[in-house]
Amino acid sequence: MAARCELTGKGKQFGHNVSFSLRRTKRVFRPNLQKKTFVVDGQKVTMVLSTQAIRTLKKKGILATSK
Repeated sequence: MAARCELTGKGKQFGHNVSFSLRRTKRVFRPNLQKKTFVVDGQKVTMVLSTQAIRTLKKKGILATSK
């Protein structure tokens, strides 16, 4: 899968692991991406979306809630 949400553009971010002794090591925060297929104008469209984008589409009624 791609490392970026095709709708929102959300991608990886960088930060630090911080230990108890406050020592910092580099780490990557990756978005939770899922493949989602839905119908647009009678055609099936598959997109790689972040779970936050999927929740927003469901809330707006654009994406049907189906399994």
